[in-house]
Amino acid sequence: MRLSDEAAVPSPSLLIYHDRVEENLRRMIAMAGGPARLRPHLKTHKLPQIIARQVALGVTKCKCATIAEGEMAARAGATDIVVAVPLVGPNVPRLLALIRAFPAVKFATLADDAGAIAALDQAASAAGLVVEVLLDLDVGMERTGIAPGPKAVELYRAIAAAPGLRPGGLHAYDGHLRQADLAERSVAAAGGIARTDALRAELERAGLPVPRVIAGGTPSFPIHARRAGVECSPGTTIFWDANYAKSFPDLEFLPAAVLLTRVISRPGSNRLCLDLGHKAVASEMPHPRAVFPALPDANAVVHSEEHLVVETARAADLPVGTALYAIPRHICPTVALHDRVLVVRGGRVAEEWPVVARARRLTI
Repeated sequence: MRLSDEAAVPSPSLLIYHDRVEENLRRMIAMAGGPARLRPHLKTHKLPQIIARQVALGVTKCKCATIAEGEMAARAGATDIVVAVPLVGPNVPRLLALIRAFPAVKFATLADDAGAIAALDQAASAAGLVVEVLLDLDVGMERTGIAPGPKAVELYRAIAAAPGLRPGGLHAYDGHLRQADLAERSVAAAGGIARTDALRAELERAGLPVPRVIAGGTPSFPIHARRAGVECSPGTTIFWDANYAKSFPDLEFLPAAVLLTRVISRPGSNRLCLDLGHKAVASEMPHPRAVFPALPDANAVVHSEEHLVVETARAADLPVGTALYAIPRHICPTVALHDRVLVVRGGRVAEEWPVVARARRLTI
């Protein structure tokens, strides 16, 4: 993990270990049973270079959370992109502009509300476009989506009947599943899977097309990978992080994104102050927000915008200026805090990649 050119690397920096990314991609494809079954969520990395590499390996589909991410993915070579949030307000015409800008790319989005479906239909029809829409299902997350059942059938019929829309299938995200044991996680997922499958069968019996089912995220990836006719959409697997490594031991991915930080002060005999504040590592979760392989006893006691103070029995051994390496607890928002990542090849920094899609708007 330690860099041969460590002295030249500023801190805090986010390092991306290229060989580990390649290995994680290989493991993702193997778990899915082939690249065609993967629709990875790009919110974790937000990088065109990762999209281009996935495309080169046959993974041409992806999910995203913003119009900017969708634009970045299209420019990087993805050919089938789902904007996986319900779009309202000015984001509706932005989606239409995105579709116009990349006519060779297949775009779709989600909906779970009759009013939003009508508004999207009106805007698409006025623009002379037909927008593919997946019905967003709530299978236990209770964030977005509608529970499988009669109301879901009614909404799907509304999508199919709208002249400006085309039914694209079902989207079922089960991000609430957190069981450490895979068998227990599989049992917990079974109810949502059964309800989704029953809804799909009902829609097809009614003569309504259900072109695809997009299911799950990272924790449920191995569960949905065993199912036929389902697209899997893990995201964190590309970089991995300390939280998922601890929570899901069955998922054997490698920590490919690592923070380099330095000791900038020693405020006590057992304390170190590091330049790893809220602006460098995601701080929405409880501590530890970063795990230090070289300091397993490190205990965070103060965290502010630019500083992280930890207590450790080894404080006296680490003078000011010492570099430390940390694995983020939550990688997705950590990436969004950095305007560029440093790509490590052969034990040293070889490239800098701008984190293009951390921006809320590119050109559209």
